[in-house]
Amino acid sequence: MRLRNTRPLDVGSAHVIVTGGSSGIGLATARLLAARGAKLSLIARGAERLEAAAQTVSAASRVVDVADRAALTRAITELEAEQGQPCDILITSAGLARPGHFLELSDEVFRQMMEVDYFGTLYALRAVAPGMVERGYGSVVAVSSAAGLLGIFGYSAYAPAKFAVRGLMESLRAELVPRGVHVGVVFPPDVDTPQLAEENQWKPEETRVVGGTIKPLTAERVAAAIVRGIDQRRFMICPDLGTRALARFGSVLMPFLNREFDRRVRAVHRSTTRA
Repeated sequence: MRLRNTRPLDVGSAHVIVTGGSSGIGLATARLLAARGAKLSLIARGAERLEAAAQTVSAASRVVDVADRAALTRAITELEAEQGQPCDILITSAGLARPGHFLELSDEVFRQMMEVDYFGTLYALRAVAPGMVERGYGSVVAVSSAAGLLGIFGYSAYAPAKFAVRGLMESLRAELVPRGVHVGVVFPPDVDTPQLAEENQWKPEETRVVGGTIKPLTAERVAAAIVRGIDQRRFMICPDLGTRALARFGSVLMPFLNREFDRRVRAVHRSTTRA
């Protein structure tokens, strides 16, 4: 294996591919990178919203389900040809969150979370990583979640997929960084996006109580953290103090957090019983 020297990414001349780029974190990140002069390609499932997003950042786009490996790989190849440039930066922001009680969720929900959140990330990485390694240059950034740092009541389907993304990126960091490729993983808490609005429709009351009254971050704040992470070649990208503390001191904090979360869940159950 030939090791490559790392060098700063020239975002202004980069071809950036963003999955889940039609809204939320993906679109906010695309906007910031477009302002820096990057050449953008967006991938998402919803055609109408993707078309509107692509127009706002003058991006090429493809309507693709990231869980479909063949279609995703083909879309990435087509976008590289259309832009006349291989992918220099990949941001995998496509994802789904479906909270619920473990005993009530169907097997299909567990399968879907893994297929979209984990395999949707994996397939995109498999499509671009060989070229980046060959060139000795590039950046791959995957969006995990605070639920990829600590299991939370109600996220028995979602959290394992995001833990898997974290594990994948930790392993890739060890392999790809010596080959000149920056590897990063993002751990956002709740973010004010269309996905959160959809997710909130399914949240058990215990999940709401465990989350407390913390105000969701804006997609723009998370996007800014991602762009800084790329500029500074960071591995762990935490957009707020809470997730930063959890990422660094999770093993120490976990017993205290679990005790507090259990207390809140018991309070919900007592309230339900009295009602």
